[in-house]
Amino acid sequence: MKKQTKKIAAGAAAAAAGIAATAAVRSVVKKREQNAQCMVSNGREGERQAYLIGGGLASLSAAAYLIQDGGFHGENIHIMEGMNVLGGSNDGAGTLQNGFVCRGGRMLNEETYENFWDLFSTIPSLDWPGKSVTEEILNFDHLHPTHAQARLVDRYGVIQDVRSMQFNNTDRLLMTKLLATPEEKLDNVTIEQWFKDSPHFFTTNFWYMWQTTFAFQKWSSAFEFRRYMNRMILEFPRIETLEGVTRTPYNQYESVILPIKAYLEGFGVDFSIRAVVEDLDFKEDSVTVTDIHITENGKQRVIHLEENDLCIMTNGCMTDCATLGDFKTPAPYQPQEAMSAQLWRRVAEKKPVLGDPTPFFGKPEETNWESFTVTMKGSKMLKMIEQFSGNIPGSGALMTFKDSSWLMSIVVAAQPHFKAQDANTTIFWGYGLYTDAIGDYVKKPMRECSGEEILMELIHHLHFEESTKDIMESVVNVIPCMMPYIDSQFQPRAMSDRPMVIPSGSTNFAMISQFVEIPEDMVFTEEYSVRAARMAVYGLLGIDKKICPVTPYNRNPKVLAIAAKTMLR
Repeated sequence: MKKQTKKIAAGAAAAAAGIAATAAVRSVVKKREQNAQCMVSNGREGERQAYLIGGGLASLSAAAYLIQDGGFHGENIHIMEGMNVLGGSNDGAGTLQNGFVCRGGRMLNEETYENFWDLFSTIPSLDWPGKSVTEEILNFDHLHPTHAQARLVDRYGVIQDVRSMQFNNTDRLLMTKLLATPEEKLDNVTIEQWFKDSPHFFTTNFWYMWQTTFAFQKWSSAFEFRRYMNRMILEFPRIETLEGVTRTPYNQYESVILPIKAYLEGFGVDFSIRAVVEDLDFKEDSVTVTDIHITENGKQRVIHLEENDLCIMTNGCMTDCATLGDFKTPAPYQPQEAMSAQLWRRVAEKKPVLGDPTPFFGKPEETNWESFTVTMKGSKMLKMIEQFSGNIPGSGALMTFKDSSWLMSIVVAAQPHFKAQDANTTIFWGYGLYTDAIGDYVKKPMRECSGEEILMELIHHLHFEESTKDIMESVVNVIPCMMPYIDSQFQPRAMSDRPMVIPSGSTNFAMISQFVEIPEDMVFTEEYSVRAARMAVYGLLGIDKKICPVTPYNRNPKVLAIAAKTMLR
């Protein structure tokens, strides 16, 4: 694991899509808006322009590659974001007075995030002069190693012994068969369908840990599950401790998005927020974008692309339609069609090679889950969790209450997790996979619960009832976040539903997101966004430079031997 560190070092957002923001988030977003442009500029006259639709990690990475390897001037790169803050699903915001919020925590991995580490080895750290973001993150992670001692907890508050995966022979046979099955034979097959002859599989320690670590469901794609097993085979033997999880010093917005945004700003990249791309026009005989239809601050206009201009589009966002609540208010469940999916659908209707958003954004009841961020004065509850789990903040990982009707999990990051935190403020994060289920103690579906009610449910699962009064008196806020499409990238689908990064017949157009097809790589990761961005830029510009390949750990005899031993334990 640490061999890569030397090699890499040597080479060296808050509210989104329909969020009903709390005062905490609104105040932070307002400050960010003051520094952002709202109109797409024209760039340098007569020079090649690049228009990047969406302001998440993929677009920011594409902009960096355009500068570093494509020779673009920053002024000719235009990033258009429909919401009022950049960052996509890498978010983090809040204040001491009103509490902090992260919709999710993006897990990093040292061994398998090849292009991510490579790119961020070129991005200067904002907090560590003379060092890169890669060096900053890996240094922090090595100083704060993960070794969870309480991965699964039962209804009685007993920490489970999870050294055994608990497979029976049928489970082992079906797992082995799945890994050997060609991907083209897994169109629209769910994990539950694959293991239909062994329902026991879904009662094992392995399934509870793997499911909650990566947010898989029984009805998720067997294809994606297979990809994860192959790509994360190093994590399989250490899933009970999550030693392979790499942590950022702060939330991902501050540790990842702000540094790359500052880097791009230094080159003059043109950022536009509240700039909603409504449609694209193409030439009839090719996948060549001619015009971009955009609404900026309520005004519609058309951006015409010259012959050599580029258009790179984020064709889906898993945090679209996310909403926030607060201590007294549930986060509304509002699964209208995602903004990113609307644009994707419009362009796919014109060019069938651009895939189909329907399998991913058509079943919000299958793709939703809800997170919550707890902000507290003092460290009373964190100390209690530390005593219960045996892990100091930042050393543990996901702790899952396996008998919870919501399948609730929590994680306590190293403190502070936000730069605005003071010494007397602590935070932790959690989520539930089954938001329509009635709570075990609060007799309501999770999606109908306020932050206070979600915290009360958690207190009961931790069996901290005697300290309820003290805990509640220390609470600043508990901010729930409902995300109707957060699991959409795991939905069963046909191979053709995901477009290629550079579609067949394209001359100036690429797609980048968690919904494009990248052979052998796994979705729901930072690496996927960065790899897609690199493929798009290199492919459109014909750059003859190596893209870091997917490391074939699943073909390493030593790794396979350890995995086989884990299968038997």
